[in-house]
Amino acid sequence: MVESKQDIEQIHVSVLPNEVLGYLQPGPEGTYMDGTLGLGGHTRLILDASSPTGRVIGFEWDENAIKRSRVRLAEYGDRLTIVRRNFAEIAAGLEEAGVEELDGLLIDIGLSSLQLEKGERGFSFQRDEPLDMRMDQRRDVTAASILATASADELADIFFYYGEERQARRIAAEVVSHRRKEKITTSKELASVVARAIPKRFHPQKIHVATKVFQALRIAVNTELENLARILDEAPAYLKPGARFCVISFHSLEDRMVKRKFRQNKDLEILTSKPISATPKEIDVNPRSRSARLRVAQKR
Repeated sequence: MVESKQDIEQIHVSVLPNEVLGYLQPGPEGTYMDGTLGLGGHTRLILDASSPTGRVIGFEWDENAIKRSRVRLAEYGDRLTIVRRNFAEIAAGLEEAGVEELDGLLIDIGLSSLQLEKGERGFSFQRDEPLDMRMDQRRDVTAASILATASADELADIFFYYGEERQARRIAAEVVSHRRKEKITTSKELASVVARAIPKRFHPQKIHVATKVFQALRIAVNTELENLARILDEAPAYLKPGARFCVISFHSLEDRMVKRKFRQNKDLEILTSKPISATPKEIDVNPRSRSARLRVAQKR
């Protein structure tokens, strides 16, 4: 069941809205790409700012998000084209939409409130849900299948490199030991295994002990870093001179990659020497904006 437009408005609040519009500078006649449509928060801002004729191509691979964003953004008609693809498939997606060049591009690579609160796919340890973690249900690999089949060394690498978890080997060993008795199939089960694996003295004070493991598995399931690297390499070719490329990331692995890729691309001029963060006022209203980081580059 898809909620009403009013209900959808309450599910998700887009981060850094003023900063995104300030840097992206959408205007009439422009064609823009929102690589992470989600529930359409940023897309709506871009469509409003580029009224009456600006166009947005929204990429989204989560079918639940697409259904809801169609309801939320119905008033914009054919000014919005939705492509059910990950942003890494920019070439194929823009070809489907009949677009050759872009006047601006935004990707917001955080997990949406919809996925955390209504996805029922095990993204959060706050509820007991099946360990799926696929943003696109057409994909084969789930978090549960990784936990069931990966070796201790493979699991440790996932936890360490994707989650920057220092206790990766301890956790991997506990996962392997636990699955000899029974499979880990729900988010609560995984959180319990992680908590048991790490000595109390090493439990972090500011975040849940399983936070980094959940992040790592989500990244592995959805090949997030590979997808990010691909669009950072390929997107500049589709930008018109002067077009802005805005990237919002939420953890250091992503932010470091964006910073490095922007610097390496000779076709891009970096506009943000340091990442832009949310103001205290925004954080008060939307606590999830606390870790958001915006970097922007412009096509030469």
